[in-house]
Amino acid sequence: MKVPLQFAFRPRHIAALALAWLALAAAGLPARATTIERVVSAGGIQAWLVREPAVPLISVEFAFLGGASQDEAGKAGTADMMASLLDEGAGTIDSKAFHDRLERKAIELAFRADRDYVRGSMRTLSENRDEAFDYLRLALTAPRFDSSDVEIIRGQILSLLRRASTSPNDIASRRWWETAFPGHPYSRPVNGTLESVPTITIDDLRAYQHRVLARDKIKIAVVGDIDAESVKVMLDRVFGALPEKAELTPIATMAPQGLGQRVLVNLDVPQSVVEFGGLGLARQDPDFMAAYIVNNILGGGSFSSRLYQEVRERRGLAYSVSDSLIWLEHTALLLGATATRADRTMETVDLIEREIRRLATSGPTAEELVKAKAYLDGSFVLNLDTSSKIASLLVQLQLDGLGVDYIERRSALINSVTLDDAKRVAKRLLESGVLVTVVGKSEGVAASSAN
Repeated sequence: MKVPLQFAFRPRHIAALALAWLALAAAGLPARATTIERVVSAGGIQAWLVREPAVPLISVEFAFLGGASQDEAGKAGTADMMASLLDEGAGTIDSKAFHDRLERKAIELAFRADRDYVRGSMRTLSENRDEAFDYLRLALTAPRFDSSDVEIIRGQILSLLRRASTSPNDIASRRWWETAFPGHPYSRPVNGTLESVPTITIDDLRAYQHRVLARDKIKIAVVGDIDAESVKVMLDRVFGALPEKAELTPIATMAPQGLGQRVLVNLDVPQSVVEFGGLGLARQDPDFMAAYIVNNILGGGSFSSRLYQEVRERRGLAYSVSDSLIWLEHTALLLGATATRADRTMETVDLIEREIRRLATSGPTAEELVKAKAYLDGSFVLNLDTSSKIASLLVQLQLDGLGVDYIERRSALINSVTLDDAKRVAKRLLESGVLVTVVGKSEGVAASSAN
């Protein structure tokens, strides 16, 4: 790879490029690098470890239960802003010095909030691991939340929200969640609103940090050039100073509302954006794997899916169309999206709803089942091609309660699904229909109420 001249004498870019080169080397990590050890520190903090000494790189991923669903009423966006500020200076180190120190050692720290979790990641060269662990500890336990940094981050978030207020994709998503979960924390945008973000104070950020970032609600994964004993020391060193127990507000479980309804938002844009979604299955549901296969057949990302074939290949109505199963702490969904010309919107929405009804009524064919199984079984290795992907997967497996042997069991779980299972679960998953939001100049599409 040729390095551009503008990078030649800038140390922070050299450090970043060094880490990038190691990431490329780590991309060669094979599926064999998934022997998972369950490690428990002297302080009782648990992590899953995959040791890979061939590349001098360490990846740490973790997730705290909480997320945007723990934002106080009227303060939507608190979790998102708090997460954005964790690496903006910590302890006695201000934001500029903190970033400079990370860049000099090619240490990557990142934090984000989603609806249910505050997630974090760290990547470092093995030789810099002690410093990296110290910076991660400071970010989690002693973030500064300096007023100047808070206002910079607030301004960035407000800029994104103003842009989102005219984006058809963002509008469609926001209206879908508002309609599906009225009065529930899931109805609120993760990054807040133009009204709520200006009201978030530094005290709100500190209160959220102390309530949510606690040892009893964290899942951790470590992948790379580090042994179990060193991980045990790291766990107590980095996470041991966090509060023992989180103080979370109980959140009600809720199924999506408005199924069978069409919500229209008029917007003068070249294409209409369509978002659709309905009931999903919880990750621990015995029928989940069958539902996962059925979803792949419907529109789960492969080129052979029914929605892709019917909407794009046969009629050219959209460039892409897909859907996914989404399982959250307090609901489970099937959620999909597409975009099409205004004068073809009605045809597109009708076709999507028809294919969903058809699969619910008749189920998949034997050929579709075989293809979906082969695709889902074979494509899984793509989750294991870098240390960061492996670490992220290990955290998710812990959150889902699937056990350290899940990777070994997964293929058998897929292959155990029969055609009768798939037909039964297709009906269970899809017969309730979907809630559809359409944003754009939606010619011929009429709003409708839920059945």
